Amino acid sequence: MLKEKKSLEDRLGTYEKIESGIAELPELIEIAEELGDEDELREVARSFETLSDDLEELRTRMLLSGKYDANDAILSIHAGTGGVEANDWAEMLERMYLRYCEKKGFKTKILDRQDDVDYGIKSSTISVEGDNAYGMLKSENGVHRLVRISPFNAMGKRQTSFAAVEVVPELGDDIEVEINPQDLKIDTYRSGGAGGQHVNTTDSAVRITHLPTGIVVTCQNERSQIMNRETAMKILISKLTKIAEEAHKENLNEIKGDQSQIGWGSQIRNYVFQPYTMVKDTRTGAEVGNVDAVMDGDLDVFVRAKLSQDAGGK
Repeated sequence: MLKEKKSLEDRLGTYEKIESGIAELPELIEIAEELGDEDELREVARSFETLSDDLEELRTRMLLSGKYDANDAILSIHAGTGGVEANDWAEMLERMYLRYCEKKGFKTKILDRQDDVDYGIKSSTISVEGDNAYGMLKSENGVHRLVRISPFNAMGKRQTSFAAVEVVPELGDDIEVEINPQDLKIDTYRSGGAGGQHVNTTDSAVRITHLPTGIVVTCQNERSQIMNRETAMKILISKLTKIAEEAHKENLNEIKGDQSQIGWGSQIRNYVFQPYTMVKDTRTGAEVGNVDAVMDGDLDVFVRAKLSQDAGGK
């Protein structure tokens, strides 16, 4: 309830800010024109841009009406086949989402990160805390395709790489879910976390496998094995709950079959670095020519387009 109350207060605050800004604009424009001051005119232009951004942000928030949209999120990135190319691409996506979350004021924490021996990462799991974190990130779920001239290829050939992004809502401790203990395989191993050779020298990392579906979750960046296990279980429950809802199952124990390849269908977005620059979403048709800005976390165009599309289809 407190989180919902804060969300409503934030929306009201944004609305009041926009209302106040719109009321002040005519007077600011009149003063600037009378003075003929270019600095004043530029200030009016900046105010207008800020109002436009606030309006878009409010409009986006109004589109968030899903069951878990207000929740925190767990975002996972998995490199596709292709060795160092795919691992590098996965690391680039990790940076992109961390930058996006930073711009949105979300708090992030890397729960598990599997570095490749040579370059990049094999996978990364990130906890994202913030108002409507899941709602803003859920449209990123799917396969992301990169096309570029490979920096790892001496021949300078164009290379295509893939990585899968999975986003599930953080369900917190309020929801009680029963999972058959016999369906779980729990392993511990030595954490590879950062911090020096004397850090994480015990078998504190935890890997949990849900045998009926083949889903594997890992956590190694908490302070103890117990905390890693609790976090890993939260991630597993979030993933199973999402799958259960998509399969219209009321009981998680009814979920069977190999679910480990969910999200690995055709790509949802293409990122082209060469011979031209463009990022295009295959679902909505939204596209941006400034690929550097997108990789630096400017994802609002794609997020809003997908939310609008989903809202229009209801």
